[in-house]
Amino acid sequence: MRSPLKTFVPVLGLALALAAAAAPAADYPVARRSVSLPPPADLVYAVKGSNHGIPLMGVGTVSWRHGDGKYSLLTEARSGLFGKVLEHRSEGTLDEYGLAPATYYEKRIRKQPTTTRFDRSAQRIEFQDGKTSYPIRGGEQDRSSVPWQLLALARATPEKFSPGSEWRFFVAGRRDGEAWTFRVVGNETLATDMGELKVVHVTRKAMKNDHGQHVDLWLAPTLDWYPARIRYQEADGDSFEQVLEKVNRK
Repeated sequence: MRSPLKTFVPVLGLALALAAAAAPAADYPVARRSVSLPPPADLVYAVKGSNHGIPLMGVGTVSWRHGDGKYSLLTEARSGLFGKVLEHRSEGTLDEYGLAPATYYEKRIRKQPTTTRFDRSAQRIEFQDGKTSYPIRGGEQDRSSVPWQLLALARATPEKFSPGSEWRFFVAGRRDGEAWTFRVVGNETLATDMGELKVVHVTRKAMKNDHGQHVDLWLAPTLDWYPARIRYQEADGDSFEQVLEKVNRK
């Protein structure tokens, strides 16, 4: 006869593994803060990057819309050599925390598209592969929405965006989520096709043994805090950078 203990141990191990998969990767603060959304606009960027060591250059656009308690973000980048190399879509509602994503779609060159869902009825963040989920506690963002949540906070309370100040969010990506910390580096001057812009440089604070996405943002207070420059660096060496060329307010 098989020992009950031997039967119980694998079952217990499976239960613990499932619990670990469903639990947050790290604790993060849940805070209701004042936000001020910038006007709807289409932003045009000069784009450069690298994919598997191949340099990319082209044009990028960000379409930002909000109204009637909802928002949408569509980010696209095209290269003369490869055509569309990136598409991000974040859509959702507005709540007491600011942006409240419902879906996050990501398609990158040479990668299959994925959709991450924020199930507000079940209060869970669900990923397409079905292997991991996280609870929704309030204020969670996706990789596309988090810069806009950050700038909405800056528009509402610019005095708090002083050098050294830190801002934490739980951010969902293609297959997983984690706590991100942004740190305000300071005020800088950025050369663009629109002239020199005074910007606030914010960086995603790197964690020890961090293999995730590194992000730098340069926000332009004189342009409603729209991102004047955005730089992403992936763990696999791929990079993507956008520099603002034009703002078409809607």
